[in-house]
Amino acid sequence: MSALAASASELPADAVSQRTGIRGWDRICVSSEVGEIEADWRLLEATGLTTPYQAYDWIRPFIETVGRASAMSFRFVRICDGEGKALALLPLVITRRHGTRFAEFIGGKHANYHMGIYRPDFAEALDADMTRLLLSEIGAAIGGIDAFVFVNQPTHWQGIHNPTARLAAGASPSLAYKLALQPNDCDGTLRRSMSKHARKKLTTKRNRFAEFGPSELVQAQDEPTIARVLDAFLAQKAARFAQLRLPDPFADPAIRAFLRQAALGSPGRPPVVELYSLDLDGLSVATYVGAVQGSRFSGMATSFDLDTAAARTSPGELLLVELIKRKCRDGLTMFDLGVGEARYKTTICDDRDDLVDTFLPLTGKGRAYAGFSRFKRALKRRIKASPLALKASLRVLGWLKRRPGNAPED
Repeated sequence: MSALAASASELPADAVSQRTGIRGWDRICVSSEVGEIEADWRLLEATGLTTPYQAYDWIRPFIETVGRASAMSFRFVRICDGEGKALALLPLVITRRHGTRFAEFIGGKHANYHMGIYRPDFAEALDADMTRLLLSEIGAAIGGIDAFVFVNQPTHWQGIHNPTARLAAGASPSLAYKLALQPNDCDGTLRRSMSKHARKKLTTKRNRFAEFGPSELVQAQDEPTIARVLDAFLAQKAARFAQLRLPDPFADPAIRAFLRQAALGSPGRPPVVELYSLDLDGLSVATYVGAVQGSRFSGMATSFDLDTAAARTSPGELLLVELIKRKCRDGLTMFDLGVGEARYKTTICDDRDDLVDTFLPLTGKGRAYAGFSRFKRALKRRIKASPLALKASLRVLGWLKRRPGNAPED
């Protein structure tokens, strides 16, 4: 059965569970066809708590490209009140690993934040016990899963506690860095977040970059420009990973198809994914990929041309600063640089989102897998805290991934 073809009515009878409403919800419905719940999804997304990575126009292109190419199995869980109105929606993928079948949020490492979509009052009403009960009922409605594995979850979103983060086993290995924007005060935003020394270095880099010729920050909005910027981004990424002697996670043609489709967007709607290029004499020397939801811009990936002489002036950083200024002028209020540590992130950002991991077993097999996953994530967190251990682990990971038939998870 295709992940895109099955409807809720074709799922087993226990995929719909009736509740009394005393717990705060009345019905849990599970579907494997994303199009069936588009109207509910868009309505909840417009008024509820959601990250850019759970926007309908981010998830659907991912399903139709990466999901289809990898034969992923999706389940879209809708939690409703007594009137049938959606209280929350969890976009999940069912994964099999080490003999265990578990549910996780869609997007994997290409989504920085993993979270459900919630009506704010419903999210606020869910304490840890109620969230555990809700997930147990969702597990029964889906059927046949051993555990929930939710990683890189923000503890709060828009000032409201993320319900599934209440069950966290511990902090995620990495942090997520962000910058609150002051609309129409771009310079004030950067003066607040960046040190005087960092701003002075940036000015020096900008002046040196200007010596190479005229430049322009370009947003790819039409198909030819999207194709050009994607070509540059993927070539720059390939060169960088080759330099690091690591496999390129963007080499899969399905990833290109996803980024292209998401950047084109749906008819009559602005795209969730935006592509930018810093052009020097008409050629891309740096690129940036980000996702937009509401008043927040979320960085997905960045790259720069290693072979250009302008690489010495940090064109990726110059692009980022110009993009932050543009989003300030556009009236956005938050700009995040995604998950993972990097010098430029701590230089530009003055705040962060704390991320946690939740492993909720439903069976004995799930308990064993949850314990293994907790240990692995805790070990990764400790390794990332030690520069020497991190450097050694990256070398080992690169060697393992280059061996035929090996594809380590982390």
